[in-house]
Amino acid sequence: MKKLIYLIGIVFAFSACEDSFLDTAPDDALSPSTFWKSKQDLDLALTGIYNEFQSGSSIMYRDAGSDNAYNNFPWEGWNKIGNGKNSPADPGASYYNFTTINRCNEFLANADNATEVSEEVRDIYKAQTRFIRAYKYYVLTTNYGDVPLITQNFASPEEAKVPRNPQAEIREFIEDELNSVIDVLPESYSEAEFGKATKGAAQALLMRYYLYFKDYEKALATANSIGGYSLHPSFTGLFDPSNEKNNEVILSVQHTPNTYSINFTPFLPNGIGGWSSVVPTQSLVDAFEMADGKTIEEAQSAGEYDPTNPYKNRDPRLRASIVYPGQVFAGKVYRSVEENDADYYNTADNASKTGYNFKKYTSFMDSDPGSPYWNMGNDIYIFRYAEVLLTIAEAKVELGQIDNELYEALDAVRLRAGMPAVDRDKYADQESLRKLVRNERRVEFAMEGLRRDDIIRWNIASDVLNGELKGVKRGKVLETTLPNGDYNVSLSLPENLIESRQFEAPKNNLLPIPQNAIDKNPNLTPNNPGY
Repeated sequence: MKKLIYLIGIVFAFSACEDSFLDTAPDDALSPSTFWKSKQDLDLALTGIYNEFQSGSSIMYRDAGSDNAYNNFPWEGWNKIGNGKNSPADPGASYYNFTTINRCNEFLANADNATEVSEEVRDIYKAQTRFIRAYKYYVLTTNYGDVPLITQNFASPEEAKVPRNPQAEIREFIEDELNSVIDVLPESYSEAEFGKATKGAAQALLMRYYLYFKDYEKALATANSIGGYSLHPSFTGLFDPSNEKNNEVILSVQHTPNTYSINFTPFLPNGIGGWSSVVPTQSLVDAFEMADGKTIEEAQSAGEYDPTNPYKNRDPRLRASIVYPGQVFAGKVYRSVEENDADYYNTADNASKTGYNFKKYTSFMDSDPGSPYWNMGNDIYIFRYAEVLLTIAEAKVELGQIDNELYEALDAVRLRAGMPAVDRDKYADQESLRKLVRNERRVEFAMEGLRRDDIIRWNIASDVLNGELKGVKRGKVLETTLPNGDYNVSLSLPENLIESRQFEAPKNNLLPIPQNAIDKNPNLTPNNPGY
């Protein structure tokens, strides 16, 4: 797939709708008589669809709309979503965009004109396109509820002024499309085409869809139908760019330096040239267990957790996911708790306001601090096998099926991370297991864009997104080291208080339809009278 990125020389006429809803050119802009003929034509068109399919950085930003992260700069769009102050006039980051859907419709309307290509190959190309269109509708309906269901492009912008379809119709469309393409899509492609939608990708999206809408029986059945994948042996190694084609990856956003690169500057500390745009919260840090499986509350009661030196003996995923005070990162000690340090919260605009930075995907800075982090080729995961296992666990918890399959799914994820297996006596009932599974999803997928959807579907967003957003307690980094090479800290000064957040359910469960879309299409209606 990466080699196809170089083919993005074609400009789709219908891409003019980038900033508005269905502001399309006539549907004959790419004439079947001049373009839709050869395999190269189909490759170019499909590459244009993949190019707008999913942004890797937007996945990483999305946690800022949850209790996992904070977006420092309002103009980037996630600050107002995180604190509940978005509105139609100022919606913040928006998914309300039909560019890719228009491209998919154009492709599906014309692909069979390429009679130089075998029907079997055309069917696979069309199945990929239908998968991507279903994915985009999944994103639209989970974020906006009712949205226009458009499966054919319009002849004029005036005809495109259509009302929103009920979510039930969108859901039926997504489910039917995915079920239709699962057996058409290949189980794998050649290495050169890695990153294209496979059977497993369609199954994973269908699984996520069922879980989101609480159809636990179908979520479980679909998860169990996904074969051919396994956990990568190392959680830390999973996010090393040298391992990005490992067998845990079901689907990822492809990047290539210089051509279709990803810029990690927004996620890195100020002290090494980063912007600290999206940073972890103290709440997320506290969610990681101790290395022996105790929560920090349980460990503190047992005298085994020191809140002034909180990073000692923790879940290894904490160090793999988050840069915390005292950690050696990119060849230097991170000292965000010390006044006047380059990473102290008020030293610079680009200093992390919480005193933490995300590390997931950026561990390449440890081995090569001089990496061109603004021009990297790291792939960003959309679906990976750990999600399949944790879906099995969650579905079985919600179905009341407390059995070995549930425990073994949890154990596989935990043991891979270097954590102990689940204590069967401690976690023996539905309520305790529900809490464990939810926390496991939080720490396993931190910065992978799943947390906001999770807290909304669990109906806990009002609990975790209201009140003061806190960062690290301040203090100093000591000269003594931990077994992993990081430095002990002494944190006894008050924590950073970042902002006051609000989340009003059900109003904030959905994002507001942008006012500019409503202005261009009067047949659209706002999501909620509260907006």
